[in-house]
Amino acid sequence: MSENLATILTETSAKHGDRIAFKLDDVELPYKFLNAAAAGVANLLADRGVEPGDRVGLMLPNVPYFPVLYYGILRAGAIVVPMNVLLKEREVAYYLGDSGAKLLFAWHGFGEAAEAGAAEAGTDCILVEPGKFEELVGGYSHEHELVERSADDTAVILYTSGTTGKPKGAELTHANLLRNCRGMGDFAEIDENTVLLGALPLFHSFGQTCTMNCAISSGAMVTMIPRFDPEKALEIIERDGVTIFQGVPTMYNAMLHARRADETDVATLGRCMSGGAAIPVELIRGFEEKFDCIILEGYGLSETSPVACFNHPNKERKAGSIGTPIEGVEMQIWDDNGNELPQGEVGEIVIRGHNIMKGYWERPDATEESVTSEGWFRSGDMARVDEDGYFFIVDRKKDMIIRGGYNVYPREVEEVLYEHPAVQEAAVVAVPDEALGEEVGAAVVLKEGESLEASDLREHVRSQVAAYKYPRRIWFVDELPKGPTGKILKREIEVPEQAPTASAGS
Repeated sequence: MSENLATILTETSAKHGDRIAFKLDDVELPYKFLNAAAAGVANLLADRGVEPGDRVGLMLPNVPYFPVLYYGILRAGAIVVPMNVLLKEREVAYYLGDSGAKLLFAWHGFGEAAEAGAAEAGTDCILVEPGKFEELVGGYSHEHELVERSADDTAVILYTSGTTGKPKGAELTHANLLRNCRGMGDFAEIDENTVLLGALPLFHSFGQTCTMNCAISSGAMVTMIPRFDPEKALEIIERDGVTIFQGVPTMYNAMLHARRADETDVATLGRCMSGGAAIPVELIRGFEEKFDCIILEGYGLSETSPVACFNHPNKERKAGSIGTPIEGVEMQIWDDNGNELPQGEVGEIVIRGHNIMKGYWERPDATEESVTSEGWFRSGDMARVDEDGYFFIVDRKKDMIIRGGYNVYPREVEEVLYEHPAVQEAAVVAVPDEALGEEVGAAVVLKEGESLEASDLREHVRSQVAAYKYPRRIWFVDELPKGPTGKILKREIEVPEQAPTASAGS
């Protein structure tokens, strides 16, 4: 039996062919048509000389063409290289060149950068434009024998964000992705009656596994939103009877403070799943109270397919916890020397299980640095574990601030900032300091109509954390820089020269 991830589509199409797989406003794509179109794509690829194991770039927003191409590439036995639609020419060229992609499918709206980057990399480029693309695929047979792939064959290469250098491609196998999506489908109780809001970018690991692959594996429907907008998201939830919403914390924050939050009927929404970044406890409380649902926070990385840990719907939820490891996955807390730490002590999360990547594409040295000989993946995230086995993220190892020799974890300070009634968003970052090495700074977005002095907010935090932790420098901004999933990008936060400063002794 083939281990090809595309079997989740062929099997579901055979069972639920007439059910809607993807919906984008008035456009509806049933499973049988999705399966037939994917077969047409596989034949197109064969005609273009793409062979099993070849890499194919996929640079599309959340539109129904994305799953058609994704499963078509897999069906042909090729490897999908998902790419952010906002990449510029040089970045496109890097992704294609590094992966050795033979072909790129790109959304016509981003065609200029895609075509220029592909030309630089020597990669063929096909622009996906409604109407024209149907004509192209329609010229090929919709009958195609799914190419056999083994469990350990690479299915997808997901490029990391590249915060510590050039992006690296995490090789995820058919088995990695198949077990992760089926496990998450069972965990979240997703079935053919489930309606998911497709708000997470499908080129990102969270949206790809937990939304798209989970839905296809279970016969559910995904109602898509190409670019996240909180007002539109609430409208879709009400219109299509969405039962599960998956998002990153900034999406929850935006929906909670949306204009139509109080007037939208979201009664069908029972369960939400949060990942991608730590979600403030105060945000969870506010969202659950407003929309009468529960948020389950989880954790994972591109290198872990992505899910490693989650709060389980049938177990106790602990405020601020990412829950416990999913079935078949182990997690521990290590010190810098690779020793497991006792309960309650802060160290680096390491992960082992069926979800760990095959390695970084053509980077054996980087793979060896990240994955031990015993199969433990070093996450770079700092956390602690309690007596019940629940994990609590403290922060990214690289985001930790060292102030005068003391370790300050930004997330702890951010939790306190979010508790202030005037604060909508906050990000705590290191600010260079001649005397202390690093000082604690905070960029803050206030709720609409609110005003606040930096000194008052500083005192709010100072009263609740140790003296070395509270932010001496606080500045207010209209918005915080965010990545494609809505995750706050701390590395892009600019520290103003005139940001109010409290003296070290204050």
